[in-house]
Amino acid sequence: QVQLVESGGGLVQPGGSLRLSCAASGSIFSINAMGWYRQAPGKQRELVALLTITSGGNTNYADSVKGRFTISRDNAKNTVYLQMNSLKPEDTAVYYCYFKRLFGVVREYWGQGTQVTVSL
Repeated sequence: QVQLVESGGGLVQPGGSLRLSCAASGSIFSINAMGWYRQAPGKQRELVALLTITSGGNTNYADSVKGRFTISRDNAKNTVYLQMNSLKPEDTAVYYCYFKRLFGVVREYWGQGTQVTVSL
């Protein structure tokens, strides 16, 4: 099992910045990808940013966040980050950390979610 604990959400004004953190623990091996998804009220969960380990660290971003959000990781701390700049009201959502492990079978793990609210 992999446990994911997120932090860093909160209330921020439009144009502001936040950094989300996701600390992983447990059976952290054969991790294939890590990233962030979000879900706004009444909408489906969507990919925000994904870092694929096995492709040399290739990153993918939702078009709506390109140029504003940056995903990164700290291997020593088993932590993945999402730096969010120039935040907009439409970025308001619950953000979920995501890890995918490939060890014979694919297993996916999710954090509990952290609320990000962008508002005046």
